[in-house]
Amino acid sequence: MSLSSLRHWAARADHPLARALRSTKRHLQHFTLPAPKLVVKPMLWLFLGLRAIVFFVRGKLIAEPLLKAYCTRFGRGVTAGIYVPWVTGRGELVLGDYVQFNGKLSLKFAASFVARPKLHIGDYSDIGHAVSFVVGREIRLGRHVQVASGVSFRDSSGHASDPAARLAGAPPADEDVRAIVVHDNVWIGADAMILPGVEIGEGSIVTARSIVSANVAPYTIVAGSPARRVGVLPRPGEPSAEAAEAAAAAPPATPQEPPLAKPDAA
Repeated sequence: MSLSSLRHWAARADHPLARALRSTKRHLQHFTLPAPKLVVKPMLWLFLGLRAIVFFVRGKLIAEPLLKAYCTRFGRGVTAGIYVPWVTGRGELVLGDYVQFNGKLSLKFAASFVARPKLHIGDYSDIGHAVSFVVGREIRLGRHVQVASGVSFRDSSGHASDPAARLAGAPPADEDVRAIVVHDNVWIGADAMILPGVEIGEGSIVTARSIVSANVAPYTIVAGSPARRVGVLPRPGEPSAEAAEAAAAAPPATPQEPPLAKPDAA
């Protein structure tokens, strides 16, 4: 009897031994040990302490130095988390002050389009876990840009649009490799995709899983595939939409008459 036949027999047969095996399996699946706090709390503290030490060593002594070694230029306070960035190809990587990577980073420089592709990330920008950049020409992120996990930036499709050229293994045409520019204080939600030639205006929000194939105006919220405008944000110094609606709905102020003067005493 083969192993698969034996497993099928144990799972389906009405034999006493098969029933006993199934009962034993159920009991083992639900078997638990007691967890008195006097025992498990020190175990947890020990685990957290050891994990913090391992993460510190991985981050400060391995991942961060290797990230900076990839950089053409980097500013103060750049941190890399605990993962060594996955970088392929050659290009210019420029990081501003206090750029923070919070997980795995995938960066591919496609030097078949230009001699030195460029990725520039501005000051105080925050890059989430599993973010990927495919740079054929240039991708530029401004200051205070927030990029959530799983976001993908691609300034090239990676393949020629013409079927014959694609079959021959030719790279995309020059007009298909277009720089991406993300201006200051932009928030890009999880799993969004930013496609070639896109410019995202200052203060905008790209919602999760949006596919951005056209420019985004400043202080705009976009969503969907392809991403379309779904809202407008107040510019600095302007009242928010809620404040404007409340002001419009408020009743007009009633003018107050000046108090009557008291007659002089006789």
